Amino acid sequence: MVRLEELLRSDMARGVALGVGAAVLVPVLISALAPVVKPVARSAAKAGLRAYERAREVVDETGEMIEDLVAETQAEMRAERMAAEQAAVDEAAQRESAEAAAQQHPGDEAVRH
Repeated sequence: MVRLEELLRSDMARGVALGVGAAVLVPVLISALAPVVKPVARSAAKAGLRAYERAREVVDETGEMIEDLVAETQAEMRAERMAAEQAAVDEAAQRESAEAAAQQHPGDEAVRH
């Protein structure tokens, strides 16, 4: 049979003893540290919530800035397109005017070339 002395020196006995000790001490430590840990945990939670709220504000502001930038870019592109279309219309009108003038004065066209 295994002697008591050998059993107490075994790794299994040490593990059981540590487990029982932890099971007894952890609740005692938690109740002893609760007055200190609870305010610290509450402060950490508040800080986390404030950081989350601030990050959310920054994300919202960034989103608004991006929306404004996109709207400005679209407006510029529309203005450029309209200017290009107007230039094409003006050029076509000038060509038509020149052609109409050439038809009214056929001799002038020969002189220009």
